[in-house]
Amino acid sequence: MSVTEEKISYQSPIYLQLREVVRTKIEDGEYLPGTAIPSENELAETYGINRLTVRNAIDALVHEGMLKRVQGKGVYVMGEKVERDLETLGGFTQTMRSKNTRPTTKVLTKALRDAGDKYSLVFGIKPDDKVYYIKRICYADNESISIEEILIPQYIVPKLEGIDLSVFGIYEIYDFYGVNLKRAWQTLDLAKLEPKDARMMGIDASQPVLLFECTSYDDKNRVIEFTRNYTRSDRCNFNVHFYK
Repeated sequence: MSVTEEKISYQSPIYLQLREVVRTKIEDGEYLPGTAIPSENELAETYGINRLTVRNAIDALVHEGMLKRVQGKGVYVMGEKVERDLETLGGFTQTMRSKNTRPTTKVLTKALRDAGDKYSLVFGIKPDDKVYYIKRICYADNESISIEEILIPQYIVPKLEGIDLSVFGIYEIYDFYGVNLKRAWQTLDLAKLEPKDARMMGIDASQPVLLFECTSYDDKNRVIEFTRNYTRSDRCNFNVHFYK
């Protein structure tokens, strides 16, 4: 594709024109929130310009908060964020950051599958409708804290398969797509991990873990997420507040 076809000329600084081209692709939905844009080399080749010019254009959008550089991974599209009360509802990343702890996650599985009879009832969808299944290990300051299984209907975040979950938290992605988490129903039980999962967590398979099951709803009263969180009882404690 030529520079002329993309309406880039020499009548104004090239990096400003490329900045607006990339901005337009973001606003028009060609570059979706949570996904990587083409590399600097690819953009330079596409528009017939040098990498320094491309980098200046990208840096301008990073400064504006539209893009995010991730070392060793590339440049990702950010989305518009909405405010959320983290005192009542928050994901792992937000919760750890609020405690001045560095959160990281390792995605073990991310797949698209049929909802089936069980999850069609949970989400109010058809059994052959698709849901994303995500399994990951959550770490705090490089120490394993929990194994988490997350199910999300495909219609809630249609392009989740293209989003790098090591870069963006689930709640950040909800923000990008205007999903406003409103309330959740959570239960607590004791469980034991499968031997393979216990080894990954660095604990003995006979050691009980805390099992939290949570069904989350948005402000449209849709069930947007069902999670199972197997949390190490030797590394976490939880407080429950009652109000009269």
